[in-house]
Amino acid sequence: MSSNMLNLTRPIAFIDLETTGVSLSTDRIVEIAVIKILPDGSRQVKRKLINPEMKIPQESTDIHGITDEMVKDAPTFKQAGNEIKMFIDNCDMGGYNSNRFDIPILMEEFLRAGMDVDLSTRKMIDVQHIFYTMEPRTLTAAYKFFCQKELVDAHSAEADVDATIEVLMAQLDRYKNLGDSVESILSVIGEDKIVDYARRFSFNDKGVEIFNFGKHKGRPVKDVLKAEPQYYDWMMRGDFPLHTKQKLTEILNSTLLKNN
Repeated sequence: MSSNMLNLTRPIAFIDLETTGVSLSTDRIVEIAVIKILPDGSRQVKRKLINPEMKIPQESTDIHGITDEMVKDAPTFKQAGNEIKMFIDNCDMGGYNSNRFDIPILMEEFLRAGMDVDLSTRKMIDVQHIFYTMEPRTLTAAYKFFCQKELVDAHSAEADVDATIEVLMAQLDRYKNLGDSVESILSVIGEDKIVDYARRFSFNDKGVEIFNFGKHKGRPVKDVLKAEPQYYDWMMRGDFPLHTKQKLTEILNSTLLKNN
């Protein structure tokens, strides 16, 4: 599709960021690319490497190819921020998973740089959201896509399980690199390391349990429990799943054991 098929009343800026990681609060931008489509269909491009003022983890470099050496002489976000702000001024925004990742990280950087950027009046087109809306990610949709069949009796448990197995077999047939063992499949798609099933906790890159919600998000659970023992009581009384409370108690006990 060419850009002149977009009927625009104001420019739309599509953004993509490469970053030091995926944490909105602690990670930084190392590259920003913006393609601005104007109402007349013409395009303007801005691409900048950014010095994140922190070390780029190797696993992030493995993904985007940007090294500490490449950004050492690049401007910091504070230095480049005004230019970026002006480039996207009065633009609607677009991207892929941009509403959940790129725009939140960009806004964090603006705030850190002390810059007042208000995107509340901008329209935001997230192309991933369109994809997921138009191509539902339900079992019925997967059965149709992979097996070319309509799922009869959807939500009858046995029919659903049967269809799930059929979809998996069709996926193994379609994506040969998945192999045919549980281990080979998980080596391709990755295996979630889960602390509690409700995902109120997660692991940081050092394998330490951290909070995944609330005012302590990103902080090691054991540090918070040490500093605020009442937080444990609050969670145990709160409306949290039993498994989450079980894991919280295990973390508390392991902390107490280490201290004794």
